[in-house]
Amino acid sequence: MRLNELSPGNGAKKEGKRFGRGHSAGQGKTCGRGQKGQHSRSGGYHKVGFEGGQMPLQRRLPKVGFNSRMARYSAELRLHELELPGDDVIDIESLKKADLVPAQTVKVKVIKSGEINKAVKIKGLAVTKGARAAIEAAGGSIE
Repeated sequence: MRLNELSPGNGAKKEGKRFGRGHSAGQGKTCGRGQKGQHSRSGGYHKVGFEGGQMPLQRRLPKVGFNSRMARYSAELRLHELELPGDDVIDIESLKKADLVPAQTVKVKVIKSGEINKAVKIKGLAVTKGARAAIEAAGGSIE
């Protein structure tokens, strides 16, 4: 067997339909397009989702989802991340400098996730009950 002797298997290649070659060819006269109407004409088309004037499905179904505009201005902080800035007093500015919160952040909330071993002083941050207990247990304070 040589490369020039290779050919596709029987039935692998299908002959294309020959339109407009008479009734005996199976696709004569109207060439499978039916009688009249938009689809029988050359250039006849409709946009995707068009349902003949009926209200389309994508407009009948309700909108889903929600993007909060406040989410971009608020951030969450875990307990173990409070030790990273290395400052005496931890506020929003020190967190921004340490790249722990995005630059446009206005509100930060400390949540109880992870552990804290260092005594830290927190100023101007919201704190959950569990996080407050953990910070105070480590010898820290919250303003």
